[in-house]
Amino acid sequence: MNPVLEALFGNRTAACVLLFLQCYGEGHAQRIANTFGFGLNMTQRQLNRLEENGALVSRRLGNMRLFSFNERNPTIQNLRTMLGRELSTLPEADQEQYFRQRQRPRQTSKPLVVHG
Repeated sequence: MNPVLEALFGNRTAACVLLFLQCYGEGHAQRIANTFGFGLNMTQRQLNRLEENGALVSRRLGNMRLFSFNERNPTIQNLRTMLGRELSTLPEADQEQYFRQRQRPRQTSKPLVVHG
């Protein structure tokens, strides 16, 4: 992860949370924590801090809260542009590991194809 982003956003967790949301559009704390190997409490604390300060919004889906960017905040468009550029400059290994995860379950009748 880019140390400049970590410095700008205060810590690695906040930087990763924002990059995750930029890549996937929305996410819940457990999924974000699992993706990066962070503790759930630390991830929730960052999500709550970003929501309290107007960068994120959340909505309930069953028993979880899904977070996404607060598009009503005028600063967010500039932030998302910067995050998009940062995502494109990440090393290929980081992109594969963190930002190319399957988002939906595979269709039951669809065969599993493993690429070597």
